[in-house]
Amino acid sequence: MLYKENQMIKFFREIRYNLMDKNNTKKYLKYAIGEIVLVVIGILIALQINNWNEARKTRNKEIAYLTNIKTDLQLSILELEEFIANRDSQIESAIIIVNHFNGKPVNDWNTFNKHIVSIYTWQRFYLVDNTHQELKNSGNFAIISNDSIKNSLLNLDLLYKKLKYKEDHWRYDAEQTLHPGQYEKADINSISNNYLYQLTDGQQGELGNLSKETFGNMLDDQKQKNSFAFAVFNFK
Repeated sequence: MLYKENQMIKFFREIRYNLMDKNNTKKYLKYAIGEIVLVVIGILIALQINNWNEARKTRNKEIAYLTNIKTDLQLSILELEEFIANRDSQIESAIIIVNHFNGKPVNDWNTFNKHIVSIYTWQRFYLVDNTHQELKNSGNFAIISNDSIKNSLLNLDLLYKKLKYKEDHWRYDAEQTLHPGQYEKADINSISNNYLYQLTDGQQGELGNLSKETFGNMLDDQKQKNSFAFAVFNFK
């Protein structure tokens, strides 16, 4: 396109050169006006080409951001699936522990310990939103031309904040109900080593010889029973 425009300008310039050969002052002035017009046209063409180039650069940048956002979301889905699976496992463990509080005999204290510690183990879900944060912090969020995508990203950010609030609420409750009873009465060292032994298939920790006394008679503690019941409700 630029080549064609240059050929057109060259064509008109040759016509004006021919008019100048007649040595007419009026025609000289017309030639000057024509030259000015051609310069303006050239500038407009250059600006248009520059606009096209800038638009292309912006579009390429948008595509790069969208590609990175897609990657972030795929990683977030993997993180979320793992988080949900872990929560489901914690719910099952909490139900089993509550059943023991309600009188079901504990036949295997190692298994009982594994369920207990799995609930104590704190895990947060972290949204992979590096690209979204970069867009906001750099002021480039407007580059995303699709309003639906922009709104979805903002909604996702809001949902993540709500989830963090619920997690913080549960953590506070756990620190007020679950942890104090264990720290004050249970043999934390034996419990931790036993759990580590089971988690690593005997590569670390020590199985030991757990018993009801190891857990500080926690099954007689109504406050801890309530906290495990609350865990079932909270994790769903």
